[in-house]
This record gives sequence, C-alpha cells and structure tokens, in this order.
Amino acid sequence: MKKLIMPVLLIGVVASILSLPSCKSISTEELKNSMEITDVETKWVSKEYRAWPPKLILVPVISFRVRNLSDKPLTYVNFNAIFKFKGEAKNLGDNFLAAIRKKPVMPGEKSQVITLKSNYGVEGKTLQSFENNPYWKTVVVQLFARSFGSQFVLLGEWDVSKTIDFKEDQVTPVVQQKEEPKK
Repeated sequence: MKKLIMPVLLIGVVASILSLPSCKSISTEELKNSMEITDVETKWVSKEYRAWPPKLILVPVISFRVRNLSDKPLTYVNFNAIFKFKGEAKNLGDNFLAAIRKKPVMPGEKSQVITLKSNYGVEGKTLQSFENNPYWKTVVVQLFARSFGSQFVLLGEWDVSKTIDFKEDQVTPVVQQKEEPKK
C-alpha cells in the first residue's frame, strides 16, 4: 500500500507544477488595456428611509459597462469602487463586486450594466433637508479592476452627480364625502 501512495503523490505534484503556467496572472497594464469603461452614470440612492420619525440616508452609486478591447474573452473581473468626499483622503464608503463571471464579454462587445453602491452615505430627514446639508458635499468615485491574480488597477475617477434617484412617500389628502340628505 505504501508503494502505491508514493507514485500517486508524485504524479499529483508533477501535474500541479505543470499546470502553474496556465494560472499565470495578468499584468496591470494588460488588464487596463483590455477594457474601456463606458456608459458611466453616477447618482445618489436611498439606503434607508422612514417617514416617521423622519430619516433618509442617501448613498452614492456608480453604474457602467465594460467594452472588451482585447482579442480574448474578458472573464473573472472584479471591481472595487472607493467613494470619497472631494479633496479628502478618508473613504466615505466602498463596494467590491465580482462582476464578470459566467458569461464572458467577447472581443469588441460590452458587458451588462454593472452597479456599485457605497455602503456609507449621508443622513438627512427629508429630500429637502439635503439642499442645505453641510455633510452632503461633492463625492468622487475611484474605480479599480482586478483579474486572474493581478494587482488592482485604477480605471478612472468620476465626480458623483448630485442627482437623487428617490421619491418620498406622498401624503394623500383626505377627501371628505358629502353626506346624503336623510329621508
């Protein structure tokens, strides 16, 4: 039995060593040159809302598509978005997403829309309270990508629009019905 284990183990080690070149990581330059970020949209969305007591937390979001500029299918790409107040070093929030997985982006094609939403944002009471909220400052988002063991590569930086994609509950007026005269 011991004589059988050693050859099997040796075959396993040799097979592992031979497969290492196929697991070669991609360089950051290759990764950056293989894709183009298109159709970028930034905005603010609701993370939490309640009418009473009033509370509204808005978080910044970036949505985009990836165009494959290489001659190979684009697969296994992870994205990381870092959201910061403009001019500050401290992160407001971030989001990591393993986005391109099962369905590769073929050469020359675009991916589906990819959306990354910050985990932290700015708190107010109502939509109107954000007009003069000193904490609702300009935010920038840095977008990074990583694939096949590469280092993260910066793909770009965008200002987050002050557009708010959220509507508060509307108060429905109470309509009084006229009583019919009694007969």
